[in-house]
Amino acid sequence: MGTDKASLFFGRERMVERVVARLKKAFPRMILVGGDAEKYSYLGLPVVRDVYPGRGPLAGIHAALVHVSTPYVFVAACDMPFADAGLALFLVRQAPGHDVVVVRDGSYLEPLFAVYGKGCLQAVEHTLKVNMRPRVVDFFPLVKVKYIERRELAGMADVGKAFFNVNTPQDLERALREEEC
Repeated sequence: MGTDKASLFFGRERMVERVVARLKKAFPRMILVGGDAEKYSYLGLPVVRDVYPGRGPLAGIHAALVHVSTPYVFVAACDMPFADAGLALFLVRQAPGHDVVVVRDGSYLEPLFAVYGKGCLQAVEHTLKVNMRPRVVDFFPLVKVKYIERRELAGMADVGKAFFNVNTPQDLERALREEEC
């Protein structure tokens, strides 16, 4: 995208505002993982920094797990304008007995709209220590993962929209058109 996606405007609100508002319906207690607390202070959320800065989304998941007292965190990317609170709650309900709950569509996973438990913290930290730019899924073989097939969610939400993320200016235009429908 070439710019901070969280600050992109989606209509009259910034992308991060929209995701927060949509998920706040499910999660009244939220934190934001990001480097600049002052930049996001207007959201009224605690902002935590990565313990391993510049190491990608896995470092953000690590920071969330380190800074919360709950046994699980639900993680959502800031570039998902159609994040679905009901779908997020469904995934959280699947978490007991697992370290990760993630949606799968064939070989493709949705690791940035998923549930992570404190039980995976050691594996996440190990992965961050041995890999300078790890993918989120790199630690999955080390923990107990529950895979939810995307097709199983069809009756719960418009999964095509719920998992849509904005990576290009064209994606943003498409999402804005979808919003108008």
